[in-house]
Amino acid sequence: MPWAAKLIKQNSENRIAVYFQKNQDLIARIKQIEGARWSQQKTVWHIPDTIENRERFNIESLANSLPSMEAIEQIEKFKQWMRSKRYRQSTIDTYSEALKSFLVFYREKPVAEINNEDVIIFNNDYILKKKLSASYQNQTVNAIKLFFRTVRETKIEVDKIHRPKRAKLLPNVLSKEEIKLILNAHNNIKHKMMLSLIYSCGLRCSELLALQPAHIDSLRNIVLLKNSKGKKDRIVPLSSKILEMLRDYYKVYKPKTYLFEGQTIGLQYDARSLQLILKQALQKSEITKPATLHWLRHSYATHLLESGTDLRYIQELLGHNSSKTTEIYTHVSTKSI
Repeated sequence: MPWAAKLIKQNSENRIAVYFQKNQDLIARIKQIEGARWSQQKTVWHIPDTIENRERFNIESLANSLPSMEAIEQIEKFKQWMRSKRYRQSTIDTYSEALKSFLVFYREKPVAEINNEDVIIFNNDYILKKKLSASYQNQTVNAIKLFFRTVRETKIEVDKIHRPKRAKLLPNVLSKEEIKLILNAHNNIKHKMMLSLIYSCGLRCSELLALQPAHIDSLRNIVLLKNSKGKKDRIVPLSSKILEMLRDYYKVYKPKTYLFEGQTIGLQYDARSLQLILKQALQKSEITKPATLHWLRHSYATHLLESGTDLRYIQELLGHNSSKTTEIYTHVSTKSI
């Protein structure tokens, strides 16, 4: 067979990725399929996820991968309920997809008849069989518990649904020397500015992308983070060096709505493009660690701790609800070692 195909997610849409060695004839043929597009990021051609296309590329039956009509209605009601409760869109998407996997597994069973034993069977015959991660299992449990709290008629006893045992993983931390190499890797001022702000303020990726020019208080040398994780506002200090960089950046780009905008004025910079900027910085710095943007936040917290900053203060800067979350950095700090 000259190609291989598999299901992928592209911009939250189900698509079929078609892999083949570069061949002008095959490219011409794939272009003839309605809706075919090339992904520069994934370096693959992808086409709409339809029954016809699945049959064309021998993908498993579409019918077996969709929930029942009742489940589709229930998932939509669940989405509406989460929106009314002001859940973040990323949480709504994650929980909906996790619940969908569960209800597809029981597509022949009425939702009202699903019980706790079914959750255990799903964990064993789907999650463990597919060797899915404990974090995915935990997300699914969260989705199932939240969903069945909104269902009036159910055999599920929500409080008796058990979570998987959490793996005790330490945060990944880069050295100060590695951070310096990463932050100096790009000549593009926007790329350098985004990475520098994430590290110097300990930001989450979503927090950086949600920043607006008005959130930078240059008189008080602080950054105001609005409506961050957990629907909380918080402030973080802004160094004079970063403030000078921001002023230079602002003169060049003159952002309108968001501090960092993509090619379309007024729209947030794309999170995947930001991850790619870090990847390029790692390559230029010849750092082989599989670092992510969140590693910069972990490094910020650890370096503060190593410099003698009080753990309670670091907790406030990171926006952690519990001090136990922040205490994990004591296990990777070289100060305690």
